[in-house]
Amino acid sequence: MARAIRAHDWSATPLGPMSGWSASLMAAVRMMLGQRHATSMFWGPDLILLYNDAYAPVLGRKESGALGQPFRRIWSDVWNDVRPLVDQTLSGHGTFSEEMRLVMTRNGYDEETFWTFSYGPLYDDDGTVAGLMNITVDMTTLVQARRDQQIMQEELLHRIKNILSVTSTVVSSSLRNAETIQEARDSVGARIMALARAQGLFTGLGDSADITEVMARSIGAHLAGNDRIRLSGPSVPLSSQQAVGLSLALYELATNAAKYGALATPDGAVDVSWSVAGDGFALDWRESGGAPVTDPAREGFGSRLVNQIVPAYFDGEGISDYAAAGLHYSLRGRLTP
Repeated sequence: MARAIRAHDWSATPLGPMSGWSASLMAAVRMMLGQRHATSMFWGPDLILLYNDAYAPVLGRKESGALGQPFRRIWSDVWNDVRPLVDQTLSGHGTFSEEMRLVMTRNGYDEETFWTFSYGPLYDDDGTVAGLMNITVDMTTLVQARRDQQIMQEELLHRIKNILSVTSTVVSSSLRNAETIQEARDSVGARIMALARAQGLFTGLGDSADITEVMARSIGAHLAGNDRIRLSGPSVPLSSQQAVGLSLALYELATNAAKYGALATPDGAVDVSWSVAGDGFALDWRESGGAPVTDPAREGFGSRLVNQIVPAYFDGEGISDYAAAGLHYSLRGRLTP
């Protein structure tokens, strides 16, 4: 920029030829060029722009032809935002702005940016304020990263609240429906582990999980090494809440099938199928080849989980049909983003 300033035709600007510049102006230019921070200066009634090498990226595509242009012209997109600071500086009082938001069009489109910068008055040989110097730091990346971090923290807090709510329901309902302390201990421990596996889908705070991942987490132990659970359906991304809910339902169904249903006999099998039409979602769990099925004598937490709690995540309904040939559970609802 020192070479560019020397080679520039200043006679075509209000500053006039460099040979006529005041000692104060020359000193300010030398000081500006010696800065390692992005630094610019604006001199004279029209606030003509000069800048150092580090400041060139700040200008973006405006950098071509920017040297020697008036402040108000080169930064017309943010002039109304910074003019009060310019006026204050030209009155002899420097300014400091921290992470100031400026919507720039320096690259041909609106761009939200954030800057920490100071304006300092520059004095001419007679002691009057003749311009200002701007030392600036681009804070855009830092501000955006902090925004992302805040979003992640809010999402984490939201999920923790949901986990605690579901855990509370699991524990209280399992205890209420258990007939012995040992049964309560076993059911609470197993269901909390199922919840932990479901939440493990989102250790990276992702927004969704594919239904195949949900299957692997919830009934993976029953899938390994045999073909007694047959899966059929397309790849479906599920929101975090729907994935956790479905995972708990599938775990409950698989556990009951292993204890009392089709998976409790050598020849039993389960067919799990699902489909999507628009935002509509349908899933069917069909057991066959097991012992004859009858309606349970009492509705426990597992029944309420698959028939009421989980369907609420899908704004739909769940129905358990205890047909003699085997349990048929159907879930109908809609997918949410």
